[in-house]
Amino acid sequence: MTAPKPPFIGLTGAIASGKSAALAALDELGAATLSTDAVTHELLGARTTVERLVERWGPDVGTDGRIDRQKVGEIVFAERDELAWLESILHPLVGERVASWRSALPTATPVAVVEVPLLFEAGMEAIFDGTLVVLAGDERRAAWLSERGDRAAEGRSGRQLSEQDKAGRATWVVMNDGTLDDLKRNLEALWPELVSVRAEP
Repeated sequence: MTAPKPPFIGLTGAIASGKSAALAALDELGAATLSTDAVTHELLGARTTVERLVERWGPDVGTDGRIDRQKVGEIVFAERDELAWLESILHPLVGERVASWRSALPTATPVAVVEVPLLFEAGMEAIFDGTLVVLAGDERRAAWLSERGDRAAEGRSGRQLSEQDKAGRATWVVMNDGTLDDLKRNLEALWPELVSVRAEP
């Protein structure tokens, strides 16, 4: 008899809502966690990826075998066709990495959580047993973006659903409008539901 897979949860939220902080807190609680942003960054550093990007956009985007992510961001968030081209390269590779990671999880894993910034926008909710949205509020998110000095945020935000739309599609919503400890407590309260959701075979 095949051992059941751990519940598979997709974590998302609007830009600067605290998705990474929530993922880290879930890791502390005992979840197996993976960030697709981190996977993408790793893939962007691969030699074959660097070569393809330099071939398309010129040597300014990559020097000494390393990608200048800021320049890449400026290109793809200004030109949707270029973003679509980049995603056509990266998304299948990210999908393979997530599937490989999930299949290698120990059977005793209480829950597996993958952070996907554009989860609903990409129509990926069906692959998860449940979805969790981090909700922070527009004012809090704007303040965090200002602190980060994120110049590419406007382009990225234009591709995202609103916080309210994301929350309306989610299985669970966790508030992140207080301190980091508040977020951790909110996730701890939600933990029994996350680990008990029925995993797909």
